Amino acid sequence: MAGALRTRRVFLIGFMGAGKTSAGKILAQRLRWTFQDLDQVIERQAGQSVAAIFAAKGENAFRAMERAALQEVLSQPLDSSGGMIVALGGGAFVQAENRTALERAGAITILLEAPLEELRRRCVKDGNTRPLARDADRFAELLAQRRQDYERARFRVDTNAKSLEQVAAEIESILRDFVKPEVEE
Repeated sequence: MAGALRTRRVFLIGFMGAGKTSAGKILAQRLRWTFQDLDQVIERQAGQSVAAIFAAKGENAFRAMERAALQEVLSQPLDSSGGMIVALGGGAFVQAENRTALERAGAITILLEAPLEELRRRCVKDGNTRPLARDADRFAELLAQRRQDYERARFRVDTNAKSLEQVAAEIESILRDFVKPEVEE
C-alpha cells in the first residue's frame, strides 16, 4: 500500500491548547491503544512539575529530560492492544534530535492545529491560565517560531470549532487509511 507506515506509534504534536492530551486520550480509548503524555512521563520521573523543572533547572535541563523520556517511550514494546498514542509537549517536536528519533522509529506524527486566538482562548479558560499564555505577544511569537517545525509532521488535523470526539474520529480515519490492517473498524 502506498504511504504505508511501519509502526503503530502515533505522536500528537502542536502548540499548547491544540488538544493533544485531551484528544489523545479519547483516541486511545476508541482504538483500545495505550496513551501517554510525555510531559507527565517527565513529571513522574522527576517528581516535580514541568514548570518547577524549568524554574529550578532551566530549559536546557528540561529538554535533556524530554529527549531521554522520548527515547524511553520509543523503546517500549507495544502491548497486545496494538498501538500507542503519545501527546508531546509543545516544544518537543521543535527539537531536531527528537524529530530525528521519531523519524528513525517510523513514528506517525500528527499536527493538531487551530488559529492563534483559539489556542490562546483555550489556554486561559476556566481561570487556569498557562504561564506562557499570560503574555499575548510572547504567545504569538512562540507559535510563529515553532510553526515551521510543526509543519514537518506527516499529517495535520485542524481542531478549530471541533469537539474532541470529532478530532479523535478524524485522526482515527487518517490511521485507518495509512496503517491498515492494524487499525480495525
